[in-house]
Amino acid sequence: MSTKSIIFALLVMISIKPAFAEPEDFNYDETKVPSFTLPDLLTLENGDRVSDAETWKNKRRAEIVELLEKHVYGRAPTGESGLHFGEVEIDDNALGGTAVRKQVKLWFDGNDQELVADLLIYLPKHAEGPVPIFLGLNFAGNHAVADDPDIWLPTSWVPDRDNGTVEDNHATDKGRGSQSSRWPIQETLSRGYAVATIYCGDIDPDFDDGFQNGVHALFDNDDQWGTIAAWAWGLSRALDYFEEDSDIDHSRTAVLGHSRLGKAALWAGARDERFALVISNESGCGGAALSRRRFGETVERINTRFPHWFCKNFHKYNDNEDELPVDQHMLCALIAPRPLYIASAEGDLWADPRGEFLSLQYASPVYELLGKNGLSNRDMPAVNEPISTDVAYHIRSGKHDITLYDWQRYLDFADQQLRAR
Repeated sequence: MSTKSIIFALLVMISIKPAFAEPEDFNYDETKVPSFTLPDLLTLENGDRVSDAETWKNKRRAEIVELLEKHVYGRAPTGESGLHFGEVEIDDNALGGTAVRKQVKLWFDGNDQELVADLLIYLPKHAEGPVPIFLGLNFAGNHAVADDPDIWLPTSWVPDRDNGTVEDNHATDKGRGSQSSRWPIQETLSRGYAVATIYCGDIDPDFDDGFQNGVHALFDNDDQWGTIAAWAWGLSRALDYFEEDSDIDHSRTAVLGHSRLGKAALWAGARDERFALVISNESGCGGAALSRRRFGETVERINTRFPHWFCKNFHKYNDNEDELPVDQHMLCALIAPRPLYIASAEGDLWADPRGEFLSLQYASPVYELLGKNGLSNRDMPAVNEPISTDVAYHIRSGKHDITLYDWQRYLDFADQQLRAR
């Protein structure tokens, strides 16, 4: 193994394993949650009250985006990305004849450098006309989401999770289908939806090198947009491609993500209003969970273990959450009036299920201001009993994962929210 690969492997051991190791010295006791006051969603920075939809859309929404960019995620570039679409592979008889598979090279140019990300798409075989689509990033490479021997292996750096599927931080055929339980592609296709995914490391590898790798290298990074923002930016670039593909109804794109990729999905949906539906699966701190609760993973913990995920300003709020001018209910409110689904797991206290539910509850006044229905329940629902209006929430039994149960609930919600269009 090369010296560079050894360094990368050590970085991964430091940055990834703690995400699954929940330390005992953090709070899991509701009686120890401190009292806190959330920033007011419907008060402008000049103190005026937001009482109508136009003021929200034209003033308050932009204020909140600016606050989240400055203090949490960093500001992604708004100029030309040099995006163009390269090689396209199409198989009209994929997955045993049930699907059409497309693989598309997304090329990004900047600062005299080039980055390539592979976009994998499965379409229902006998679809009539453009179909709605679920889009999400994956953790281990496109080849890991399905046992399909023709999916391109990623050529970018891949973390070695000690499961024998990665060699010298490069993907191998041993990883094919290794995360298929998190991607029920056949179920989704049978419901009339396409599925698309990009390996997150194709956009920005998940380790800290001072924002010099991945897509960061293509842009001047004065605002130090972190990896979460980079991943969210990449999701929007996939949507750019969907607008050019006549097989896809880009106006009915649902963006979803699990865990750290759920954080990216939320930020992508907040920043890019083209996404028609947004889904967060156990995204926790820096995602759907309220930071001020200091329950499970905290701002200090996440910034210490994953210093590259957020902008440098976010580190000022380590053990100092009450000074944050924002909290995550404001992120959720930016999705309005589009449908939003937040989900938790009973055995995933690290992601703070109650804090995720409360974010959705506290975002509901914005939905109502915009003529939509927020949470009708003031109390968390029972385990495995989803609640749904124009927003939805469930807490399922089990641990930190994204399961068939979760996907079935998301598909039901998409049927309710997207099929009516």
